Amino acid sequence: MLFSHGARFGGHALYIKDGKLKYVYNFVGLQEQIVESTETIGVGHAVFSATFAREGDSMPAQGTLTLHVGDRQIGEGRIKTQPGKFSIAGEGLNIGKDSAEPVTDDYAGERPWEFTGGTIAKAIIDVSGQPFVDLAEEARMAFARD
Repeated sequence: MLFSHGARFGGHALYIKDGKLKYVYNFVGLQEQIVESTETIGVGHAVFSATFAREGDSMPAQGTLTLHVGDRQIGEGRIKTQPGKFSIAGEGLNIGKDSAEPVTDDYAGERPWEFTGGTIAKAIIDVSGQPFVDLAEEARMAFARD
């Protein structure tokens, strides 16, 4: 588990299962929408992210959820969302675990569904609408060219 927000009756989570990066959006407890990476996640330092591009202004909101490792796209799928506060229907925001009522039954293992096998150095929630830029990777590539 990398990130979870909400619970069984509405929420979303970003996690790794069977070597794949996965994002689930539980639409008010009625529909689980899972987007899975098209490739296996490697070992070592990585920046995982999920971006949502809303299409139109209908409610519920609909659009494309894209999974990334660094600035490379590794999966996408269409989802619908219901803007609101997930903590009303369950728990709030968690990093590295989902310890109470799960967003989905798709998690591997047992409660508290903790992230294992590494360290989460930082978690950033960015609602600016700007695309992710891996500045560390750009600097590394710039030095490699010299």
